[in-house]
Amino acid sequence: MQRRNFLVAGFAAFVAGCNEIGNSDWFGKVVEGAQGWHRGLHRTLGGGRIAMAPEYSRSDLSPYFRGNGSLSVDTEAYREAEAQGFANWQLSVGGLVDNPGALSLQDIRALPQRIQITRHDCVEGWSAIGEWTGPQLSTILEAAGVQPEANFIVFRCADKLNGGDYYESCDMDDAFHPQTIIAHRLNGEALPVKNGAPLRLRIERQLGYKHAKYLTGIEAVASLDDIEGGNGGYWEDRGYQWYAGI
Repeated sequence: MQRRNFLVAGFAAFVAGCNEIGNSDWFGKVVEGAQGWHRGLHRTLGGGRIAMAPEYSRSDLSPYFRGNGSLSVDTEAYREAEAQGFANWQLSVGGLVDNPGALSLQDIRALPQRIQITRHDCVEGWSAIGEWTGPQLSTILEAAGVQPEANFIVFRCADKLNGGDYYESCDMDDAFHPQTIIAHRLNGEALPVKNGAPLRLRIERQLGYKHAKYLTGIEAVASLDDIEGGNGGYWEDRGYQWYAGI
């Protein structure tokens, strides 16, 4: 597992850093092929859709769970929401669903909750173990009534990096996986701002950049082609792999 994590992280860093090579059609085809191979191998070795990421005990919790990427959201709206304890925060649910709508933080807390202690692996090479609490994404999607033509779930975020809107996505296998949750608590406390308050995605079978923070919306779509850069995520639009399984 450690060796595979190292290879995935190294490949992602290589792709992100080699701009000249990365602009070639040949290299793009190599990346696409490697990503498909990695996704298929990960699903096969793990037993497919229901394979679970390792879970730990409270004695394994890291003494400090660092923040990474955006450590806050530099907007007046976010600062006001934080000052109000995120009482008016809304998570929209839309796209290819029968029942579009929005959930407040109170609504999120009222749903059945899953508590899981898992390890967060960052592409930069560090990891930390934390206890996350929140409803399973599948609960929200089932209530929304995802339509058959939907193939992906896109996650919209309040934060920006280098002027670009942060977003992420996953396929339906990961969207309905029991360990994919919308977390609002870390280690028994309300989610800290540096870790994505008030809501963040936990998609435990993938690397940290897939775990979108400051969630504002969930959208079911048939294709990722026309969304932002067309590669399924902020970092993916800058060369990272879309499927970042660990």
